[in-house]
Amino acid sequence: MNLQIRDPRARDLARQLAEKRKISMTEAVIEALESELQRERERVPLAERRLAAISNDLKAKAGSGGRDLTKDEIDEMWGHS
Repeated sequence: MNLQIRDPRARDLARQLAEKRKISMTEAVIEALESELQRERERVPLAERRLAAISNDLKAKAGSGGRDLTKDEIDEMWGHS
């Protein structure tokens, strides 16, 4: 099955990639699409990245030697004593 690219910009981009890699335009399109799909699968959402950064920052500030709080201590912090 032939790949038909009607959009001039898409065709030009596929041609440029094919020429640089010395492959067919079809292979260039396949490689480009596979690459983009892989990037999407590996993409970490912004909220997740920000939460990880905040978590790492707090862990660094806390240092070592901490301890777990008891339920009573947590309740007291929240004013549930």
